[in-house]
Amino acid sequence: MNYKKIFDLVKDELKQVEAEFARQRNSSVPTINEIGKYIQEGGGKRIRPSLLLLCTKLCGEVNDSAIRLASVVEFIHTATLVHDDIIDGARVRRGRSSVNHRWGNQITVLAGDWLYMQSFYVALQERNFKILDILIDLTQRMVEGELIQLSINGTSSVREQDVIGIAERKTAYLFSGCARIGGLLGQISDQQERALGEYGLSVGLAFQMTDDILDFSSSEGTLGKPVGSDLKEGKITLPLVYLLQACTDEEARKIKTVLIKKEFHSSSQAEILSMMKKYRVLEKAKTCAEGFALRAQSVLNCFPSSPYRQALKEIPEMILVRNQ
Repeated sequence: MNYKKIFDLVKDELKQVEAEFARQRNSSVPTINEIGKYIQEGGGKRIRPSLLLLCTKLCGEVNDSAIRLASVVEFIHTATLVHDDIIDGARVRRGRSSVNHRWGNQITVLAGDWLYMQSFYVALQERNFKILDILIDLTQRMVEGELIQLSINGTSSVREQDVIGIAERKTAYLFSGCARIGGLLGQISDQQERALGEYGLSVGLAFQMTDDILDFSSSEGTLGKPVGSDLKEGKITLPLVYLLQACTDEEARKIKTVLIKKEFHSSSQAEILSMMKKYRVLEKAKTCAEGFALRAQSVLNCFPSSPYRQALKEIPEMILVRNQ
């Protein structure tokens, strides 16, 4: 089963999610409408709503609540991207001008706030407080992850578990929430809910580790944003942790200077990539991502065999070979 076949299983429902997203982004404020339309037209993989819908089909049937909540998780994801681009001073997102570059930080931060509030307004209408608890918890964790990352930016004394902890908060808990919510909309046991939560967390970690690798190994045209941007923003990611553990003191000094000054003057981007090839750190990071992918697949065995379980098992493999 390839990428297309996986998402063909929820193709019709994703069209409904897009329509719901368009409906929910409407506002009496023209600027919000303009930004909301611009964001939606920018596209994206829609992996989070797809994950929610596949887990719903694994455990039951997709109804109007599933469509609305799939739109909600995409709203939350979009709000985090909008705010992240402000924090990072990003100029490009998905191959186009980022919202902050086009409208400025003041308008963009408020637009991000509106997206968050709208997502919870829609979720609250479901009157399902367990699902609301999940959404509030994962959103708090995402903010915590961003704060922790900001507090260590430019710092080189970061351990593997620190980077994974940040990735859990910033990325994986949203994946986990999508999987759990999907299951809760159907018939699910406590054991199966825990399994879906673990599945989503592991998929999210595999996704983030792969993203960190692509920041060094991909191209701007493919990635839709400048490569090496994490390093230039002073962010320590898993490949950099492994590189700092393996390289010489002189090489480490050059890397630390880039992290502190947030510019490629002491060492070029090409030189750092050469170091990564020399010490095979991208391969080591990929091995870590593969471990999370295998964990995600293994926890699904408590569900009966179905096309949806098979699709969910293949998503981690698809993530490992993605190029954007």
